[in-house]
Amino acid sequence: MTLFLAGCGKPFLSTLQPVGEVADMQKSLILLSSAIMILVVVVVSIIFVYVVVKFRQRDGEEERIPKQVEGSHKLEITWTVIPILLLLILAVPTVSYTFQLADVKEMEKEETDALVVNVTAHLYWWEFEYPNQEVVTSQDLYVPTDEKIYFNLKASDVKHSFWIPSAGGKMDTNTDNENKFWLEFDSKRVGQAPEELFYGKCAELCGPSHALMDFKVKTLPRDEFDQWIENMKNAEPTAETELAQAGEEIFEQSCITCHAVSADQKGVAPNLTNFGNRQMVAGHKANTPENLADWLEDPETFKPGNKMTGAYDELKPNEIEALVEYLSGLKVE
Repeated sequence: MTLFLAGCGKPFLSTLQPVGEVADMQKSLILLSSAIMILVVVVVSIIFVYVVVKFRQRDGEEERIPKQVEGSHKLEITWTVIPILLLLILAVPTVSYTFQLADVKEMEKEETDALVVNVTAHLYWWEFEYPNQEVVTSQDLYVPTDEKIYFNLKASDVKHSFWIPSAGGKMDTNTDNENKFWLEFDSKRVGQAPEELFYGKCAELCGPSHALMDFKVKTLPRDEFDQWIENMKNAEPTAETELAQAGEEIFEQSCITCHAVSADQKGVAPNLTNFGNRQMVAGHKANTPENLADWLEDPETFKPGNKMTGAYDELKPNEIEALVEYLSGLKVE
């Protein structure tokens, strides 16, 4: 069953289908450690079967006691040295890869061309800030291919964990310190995922909606990524229909206290500058008017334990309809 289930991974959410250097390292460690464990199990099983057959009790030999080897120096040395060698085989590449992954000197320079992303984990959503580009977004992480992306990881409330299975991870986000590491996406391999879109997860149990704390990763060639940055910086959300204008008024009367619709601003809730372009509503359901309306009508049922529940007065059906029209029109592409 394990072998069959190993073939069920999707290219956008599988550590066994890597799309970058870090994921390659981690897959090689998985294969190496699995090979060593299988080898140990096979050898021990063969010895076990051999001993059971060779030294089983036979008729007429009930009183026979096989030769005892207690205190044998050869055996003691053998079963001490072999595990040490196996551990060394595992330890050398593991330590080497760990130091490579932790090499973030480039992002710590005063002046650097490296792409840096500040990731903040909240209950239960993700904020992504590009400090050098002065852009803030949430839920959908945009990254260029064929270059290192450096991450500063932290949490605003409780411990979470940042993980993009196809690219590498996981790394904890803490409230009292920042963790730093890098990832890379290979342009020749990102095409194996539909729309070159990958899934990210929270890999640390953080509350009732932990399983729903997802995000998406959109990979782009560098020129397209730069264009997205420009689109975000120049975004000027406008309500084009009468219904959307009504939704904008409602948004500015209540939602704006938590949410921002300008790409250079942070808030206590997700930045919504490009909400209409996002793949999902609240991180785990397709971004459709129906799902958005359900979320606005009852956030607690949609995503238990979220901080939006109770943060605003109950909306009337016509107000929800207007907000859906306005939010769906917040696009930069």
